[in-house]
Amino acid sequence: MVVKEFSGKGIVIKIDHDKCTGCGECVKNCPADVYELVDGKSVAKRVEDCVECCICVSACPVNAIEHSSC
Repeated sequence: MVVKEFSGKGIVIKIDHDKCTGCGECVKNCPADVYELVDGKSVAKRVEDCVECCICVSACPVNAIEHSSC
């Protein structure tokens, strides 16, 4: 299992790259532009900009995102 962990500002976001299909729903739905796709997988490049709304978790159709605030 390949789980990438991103942290900043007391927030931890984990993305399971085995589950992630690169659909971009997290990128499209995040109001703070935290996510981007790199090599067909989601990465949380700007965790420090996260507003802890948890939209990313509900937007992911394959449940690949785990967020410490949600």
